[in-house]
Amino acid sequence: MLSYPATIPLSSRTLSHLAECIRGHRRQRRSRWRRLDPGRQALLTLAHLRNGDTYTRLAAGFGIGVTTAWRYVREAFDLLAAAADDLATAMDRIRKLAYAILDGTLIPIDRVADQRPYYSGKHKRHGVNVQVIADAAGRLVWASAALPGAIHDLSAARVHGIIDALSSADVMTFADKGYQGAGGSVRTPFKRHRYRPKLSRRQKAVNRTHARVRARGERAIATLKTWKLLTKLRCCPRRATAIVQAILVLHRVETSRYSG
Repeated sequence: MLSYPATIPLSSRTLSHLAECIRGHRRQRRSRWRRLDPGRQALLTLAHLRNGDTYTRLAAGFGIGVTTAWRYVREAFDLLAAAADDLATAMDRIRKLAYAILDGTLIPIDRVADQRPYYSGKHKRHGVNVQVIADAAGRLVWASAALPGAIHDLSAARVHGIIDALSSADVMTFADKGYQGAGGSVRTPFKRHRYRPKLSRRQKAVNRTHARVRARGERAIATLKTWKLLTKLRCCPRRATAIVQAILVLHRVETSRYSG
């Protein structure tokens, strides 16, 4: 089998953070000798998350079995997910923003036995729905747990309590037409109804301004999907939440070096 060197577009800070989490977990469990040390296990996990390398390729590259690679990655995911912020904790940061941008994204998945709940009529494919909150500059602030793709964005936001949390904190929030009727502090563009007059010039101008603001939220979704594993999940959809939460933790570690 041929092999070649590859890079992972992440800093050593992120690798060190994950390695320390794994090292602490092993000490707590008094784990015996393993095939990979904490640093190598962390590198294995980041290669899977960021580059989307399969377990087969990782196993060959790190000289371990496929099952061992799967077990190491899953263990790291669970450790990271346990440290992820919930919405209440994230609101401490969100309420300080000038305004927030709320949007939903579909993470594609392989077909599963019970396909109907995961089929999105909007995107015409199977996937899971994740709600994303961004700041005024389009930076990723928080992402929700994953729900079946058939769930509408507004329904998903209500299930997670996002609308109530943003409204209670009085955070001005921009969202697309899919969130119409959300109420509270959520602002959506004007929507022309079938049996009503066309939108006025003022309404169209408001919509254009709203779209320019909301477009920045796409950067947050793009940031989330730079982690190539989310290009298409080939695991159980119920594992999607842990994966997204793990990415959130690593993203905060990676971007914290740019903060004051």
